[in-house]
Amino acid sequence: MKRALITGITGQDGSYLAEFLLSKGYEVHGIVRRVAMEDPEHRLWRIKDFMQNLKLHAASLESFPSIYKVVREINPDECYHLAAQSFVSYSFEDEFSTMNTNINGTHYMLSAVKELAPKCRFYFAASSEMFGKVEQVPQTERTRLHPRSTYGISKVAGYELTRNYREAYNIHASSGILYNHESPRRGFEFVTRKITSHVAKIKLGLAKELQLGNLDAKRDWGHARDYVQAMWLMLQQNQPDDYVISTGETHSVREFCDLAFKHAGLDYKKYVKINPAFYRPAEVDLLLGSSAKAKKKMGWKNKTPFKTLVKEMVDNDLALLKSRTSKKV
Repeated sequence: MKRALITGITGQDGSYLAEFLLSKGYEVHGIVRRVAMEDPEHRLWRIKDFMQNLKLHAASLESFPSIYKVVREINPDECYHLAAQSFVSYSFEDEFSTMNTNINGTHYMLSAVKELAPKCRFYFAASSEMFGKVEQVPQTERTRLHPRSTYGISKVAGYELTRNYREAYNIHASSGILYNHESPRRGFEFVTRKITSHVAKIKLGLAKELQLGNLDAKRDWGHARDYVQAMWLMLQQNQPDDYVISTGETHSVREFCDLAFKHAGLDYKKYVKINPAFYRPAEVDLLLGSSAKAKKKMGWKNKTPFKTLVKEMVDNDLALLKSRTSKKV
């Protein structure tokens, strides 16, 4: 039985990946903060339905000794490093914490794997935010990087660290340059979940408006459930490499709003208000990826259409809110 270690197992991607690996017969281990162990209802909700099948370890990405101890104990066959401070807007507010967690955490993981489990296959969660101010559309693995946020910069550093460990120490280390991927498990601070959760609130009379920033920003949105399969495929390849994972389609925040509100029988123009406070200091206007390499080498392709993703998220938030309100009654 293969052993997999996932950092960020309590997040959107980590929870879907854990489920997927369990279905493949893996022994799945996850690193979680100690505070999460003490508050499982709020911090472990994404994995609660299958948590009994997981082995969780308390550690911090900011502590090399704790990371070292976990890797030594597990001796994993595969390691998926997904944990990061990943909310881009927050990275503008706390640049130092974002850089420290994302860069040092990746370095600690790579170093521990190199020393303790050199045969372990390593996955790093890179990001389309690394492209930032794009010079080429669509973006490929060869597109020049020009990040426009501390988050994007920290991901470039992790990407280069991963490549360096692959080339210098012969570690089977790959990076997935994943474009925006959403789901009903997305955090409420992200614009997609902010939209669908507010659609549900407005539909049920619990809110009157939704405040957003740049409605014309365009993103390449896929489903996290599809994207975690690409992560796994990367570690099944004979040779490590870097891959863009995307849908190859771009949609604006305005389109997302229109579709989400329409699905609930509402007109977004009546409820969405522009708030300049939600604009980024340095905007990334258009992200559109080409996953041709992933399709050719791994046979991966996006399965969930944009409209299906949006509707699934709206339906989930409506059901969730109805359930909560009925319990209060």
